Amino acid sequence: MKKVIPLVILLTLVLSACQSANSGSNTTPTPSLTKTPADGWQALFQRTPVPWTTPLPPEEATILDATYVKINPRLATPFPCKRCPDYALEGGLWKLSLSKGTFRIYYTMNGWRSLGSYSVSGDRLYLFNDPYCNWETGTYTWKLEDGSLVLSEVDDPCSQGLRAANLIDQPWLSCQPPNTEAAITDHWQKPEGCDPNE
Repeated sequence: MKKVIPLVILLTLVLSACQSANSGSNTTPTPSLTKTPADGWQALFQRTPVPWTTPLPPEEATILDATYVKINPRLATPFPCKRCPDYALEGGLWKLSLSKGTFRIYYTMNGWRSLGSYSVSGDRLYLFNDPYCNWETGTYTWKLEDGSLVLSEVDDPCSQGLRAANLIDQPWLSCQPPNTEAAITDHWQKPEGCDPNE
């Protein structure tokens, strides 16, 4: 009997040490949320530009208002980088939204994004209030042709010319249906990347 009492005490201590401090709380594991590329794109629409150097333009529709995509055929970044250059021209899906004076750009491969203000005057597009180059205004000429937005740089020093290199590299394909019938029936050739879940 003398041997049993120390054994019971030892067993009790071991069992109490193995229990968690919150033994009365819910021990059901909570599923972790995995961020998808679409989440980053959608989150960007919850933000608005900051008037760094120029007042925000009026929230009025422009002729360029739409979502555009391009798939850059270059190979993805050959090595991982902790601080990639802003607007680096890399391969993969890029999205650009122009909506009522706010531009948003998103690179789905690594989640890089930016937003700022824009205005349109004639055939000129002006980009400003971009947090990556808040003191600079980019000036471009634009053309809409065959469902694509084609930009040409006039002057844009942002990110040592990387923003311009990226924006003018290839045409941006519009995610807007070409006509009312296509919009209603959804029978049109959507560019890859136009699905909001991509």
